[in-house]
Amino acid sequence: MQVSIAAPMRAPVIGRMRVMLVESPIRMPRAQGVGAVKGSVKRVLLQLTTREGIVGWGEAAPWEVFTGTPEAAFAALDTYLRPLVVGADARRLRTLMASMDRVLVGHPESKVAVEMALLDILGQSTGLSVADLLGGRVRDAIPLSFSIADPDFAADMARMRAMVPAGHRVFKVKTGVKPHREDMAHLEAIRDAFGDTIDLRLDYNQALEPFRAMTVLRDVDRFRPTFIEQPVPRRHLDAMAGFAAALDTPVLADESCFDATDLLEVIRRQAADAISVKLMKCGGLLKAQAMMAIADTAGLPGYGGTLWEGGIALAAGTQLIAATPGISLGCEFYMPHHVLTEDVLEERIANHDGAVVVPEVPGLGIRISEASLKAGAKHLAEAG
Repeated sequence: MQVSIAAPMRAPVIGRMRVMLVESPIRMPRAQGVGAVKGSVKRVLLQLTTREGIVGWGEAAPWEVFTGTPEAAFAALDTYLRPLVVGADARRLRTLMASMDRVLVGHPESKVAVEMALLDILGQSTGLSVADLLGGRVRDAIPLSFSIADPDFAADMARMRAMVPAGHRVFKVKTGVKPHREDMAHLEAIRDAFGDTIDLRLDYNQALEPFRAMTVLRDVDRFRPTFIEQPVPRRHLDAMAGFAAALDTPVLADESCFDATDLLEVIRRQAADAISVKLMKCGGLLKAQAMMAIADTAGLPGYGGTLWEGGIALAAGTQLIAATPGISLGCEFYMPHHVLTEDVLEERIANHDGAVVVPEVPGLGIRISEASLKAGAKHLAEAG
C-alpha cells in the first residue's frame, strides 16, 4: 500500500508591513473611574502581507490612562518592531513574540497586534479559524456585556429598555464616577426596572481610595451584582484582599492584573475572585491562554474585557474566548456595534440574542477592503 504524503505548506513569510494610525467617532461619551472619552477614539491598524499575497490584520488600541498612547503604539510598530516582522516566518510565532519582548520593553498592544495578524495569516493558510489554532472552540457564542457609562444616565436607561427585549442580559455599571448617592439611586432604578432578569455587574475602575471603600462596597453589595470590578487603585492588593474576604459579591481584578506575574501576586494575596483578561494588557492571545492556565488552577474565572478596540481586535478576542474554557464570564465587546459610528470591517462580527457569535471562517473571520478601510476611519498617519 502506497501512502501519499502531502506537500509541505510554503512558508508564509511576511513581505510587507503597513501601519495606520486612525481615529473613529463615537456615538456617546463614556465616563469611568480611571478616565473618560468623548467625540472619538484613536487606535492603530496593522496589515501584514506575505510574499504569496495572504493578508492578515491586527489592531493596537491603547488608552493613555490605562496602558499607553496610540501614537506610541504606531512608533513602536513602525520603528522598533518592523525590522523583526518583515521577513519573519508566520509559523515561528513564539520565536517572533520572544524576540519582540527582548527588543522592546512594554508596548503589549503593539505586540498583540502583530500576533493577531500572524494568526490571521496562519488561519487562512491552513483553512482554520484562530480558535482552531488555539486548541479548538469550547463555545460558539459569548454573552455580551454592555457598559452603563454614559454621563447621561437617562440615555443609558433608554438603551437598556431597548436592549433587554432584544435579548441582552448582561450590563456593567461604571460606578465611582458620580457621587455615591447617585450610584445608589441608579442601581436602585436598574433593579426596579429589570429586577433579576439582568446580570448586573459593577466596575469602579480604581475610583475609590482604600479608606472608607468598604462602606461604599457594602452598600452596593445589596444589589446582588455578579462581581465588583477593581474598586481601588491597582497597587492596593491588600485592600482588594480585604474586600474579597468580607463581601458577599466576588471581586474581579482588572488593573491589578495585567499579566501572569501580576496574576501570581493576586493569587498569592487572595486579592480577587476573578480576573479581567484584556489583550491590550497582556500582549498576546497565547499569553492570555497561559494566564488562564494559572487562573484555572487557582479557581479564578476570566472575563473578556476591552479598552476602545474596533472590530479587528475584538474579532481576535472573540476567537480567544471561544478556545479558552476559563474565560467564562462573558465579554464586553460592544464597541463596534453600540459605540463606534463606523468601523473598517466590511461586516461586523455578528451579535444574536445578546451574545457575540464566533465566526467559523479561516483566520480571524473578518473581511476588510481598501474601500471599507478608507470609509471606516479617519487616517491620521500611515507607514509602509
